[in-house]
Amino acid sequence: MQDSTVPPSGFALFDTAIGRCGVAWSSRGIARITLPEVSDSISRERLARSILDGAEVPPPPAIAAAIEQIVAHVRGEPAALDELVLDMSGVPPFYCEVYTAARRIPRGQTVSYGALAQSLGKPDTARAVGQALGANPFPIVVPCHRVLAANHATGGFSAHGGVATKARLLAAEGFTLPTQPELPLGAPPPRRPR
Repeated sequence: MQDSTVPPSGFALFDTAIGRCGVAWSSRGIARITLPEVSDSISRERLARSILDGAEVPPPPAIAAAIEQIVAHVRGEPAALDELVLDMSGVPPFYCEVYTAARRIPRGQTVSYGALAQSLGKPDTARAVGQALGANPFPIVVPCHRVLAANHATGGFSAHGGVATKARLLAAEGFTLPTQPELPLGAPPPRRPR
């Protein structure tokens, strides 16, 4: 039974080694995660749009525990992100398949878009896999940063900071991209031109 003082949905911002992230939740689980943006107001807008009747509120215990797991992970510590419950209502079925498959990629390892498509039994869908990961509402928990283009090329990354953010997330897991040999975890993400 849910505590009646805890709203069934809401969002919160929190600090990590890569910057200020955010999480929105519903009664079904985590509804969205945001990576660091140019400003907190942009993060708040994205999070508020992802849930009905949600406001910025202190996270309930289950979400607070999820935040602790995400913060630990980004700090380079092992975390049980695969146990976090995601609210995938409204996510297209193929995208759900892609996100479920991506969550099985072990920490510190990478696969190609083609290999992920192959693991789904749909080898001709590498481009669609890339589109699904580009729309990923659960970055870090659904580790789209672990999916690279062919031959370990970085591919794209739709979050603020682009490939540099992808490299920093991989570095937290002990994986260094060949094209980005060192990016300190504590450094702020690159600023977008205004």
